[in-house]
Amino acid sequence: MADERAAEGVEHLQRAAMEMIDAARAFLDVAESVVADRERVADVVATVGAVADAAVRSVRTMPTDRPGARVGSEWTGATDGEPPGSDSARIQHIRVS
Repeated sequence: MADERAAEGVEHLQRAAMEMIDAARAFLDVAESVVADRERVADVVATVGAVADAAVRSVRTMPTDRPGARVGSEWTGATDGEPPGSDSARIQHIRVS
């Protein structure tokens, strides 16, 4: 019984591996067709550039007067200079006496 289940498991893994290989081939076929077409490459580059530009503009217009905002190389609102989201910026120490 255990040998049958092990054989079934191996068979499933083999089928899954073959499906992954087929998917990779399909992806590479699409990538090849994109790279072979100069206009498509230019469109992809333009899109990536537009997204990067939008991200830069978004960061530049963020307010810096809120806790956790980064001003220059310093984080505001954090007493130990750690960026927001780090363990020390999320932990509030409360003294109990």
